[in-house]
Amino acid sequence: MDSQTAPSLKAYIMPFAITVVLGLVFFLVAGSLGFWQAWIYLAQFSVLTLFMVIYLTKRSPDLLKRRTDLKEQTTGRKTPAFLNLFLLIYIVPGLDFRFGLSAVPPWLVIVANIVVFLGYVLIIVVFRENSYASAVIKLENEQNVISTGPYAVVRHPMYSGMLLMTLFTPLALGSYWAFIPCAFFIPWLYLRIKNEEEVLLRGLKGYDDYRKKIRHRLLPYIW
Repeated sequence: MDSQTAPSLKAYIMPFAITVVLGLVFFLVAGSLGFWQAWIYLAQFSVLTLFMVIYLTKRSPDLLKRRTDLKEQTTGRKTPAFLNLFLLIYIVPGLDFRFGLSAVPPWLVIVANIVVFLGYVLIIVVFRENSYASAVIKLENEQNVISTGPYAVVRHPMYSGMLLMTLFTPLALGSYWAFIPCAFFIPWLYLRIKNEEEVLLRGLKGYDDYRKKIRHRLLPYIW
């Protein structure tokens, strides 16, 4: 790994900063360190994040650098800002715990955390397969169509992993009420994928043929 491809310090700090911020949000809103669902969620998130950073540092430092690039290409279409309200799924559970609004059974919390874990693992598998899976909608000059691994099943497997993680986060954090903001994630994801496909069709050679071959965007046999 040379100095040109070595990830910046930001690439290492950002994932752990997110973990710290999440922890502060969970426990400050809950008003208690006894928010045990949050401890489980944070533990698996931090372990998987650490694994991902170490893995990408060794196998794909360029991708690690891309994951910290937040400059998105202009596409003429932006996702409405109000749909970002789905991020309240990380705040509502703390209020839920503070006021005892939900009674999600422990077994269901554990099962939901397992699904969240599998969603994150799927995203890591996508990163292994596609070194251009950046955090924003962006094309690189040398980018090629990826059609192997999970890309042989759906066109946007990274978003499939995000879907699993997001939809099961309310239960993983012990909250039924968090499904209300979670509902904003579905249109956010739909518009995000539609926007990304417009960019890929315009600028990525061979993507139209791949799109015709792999019919489903997010969920096999569904959409």
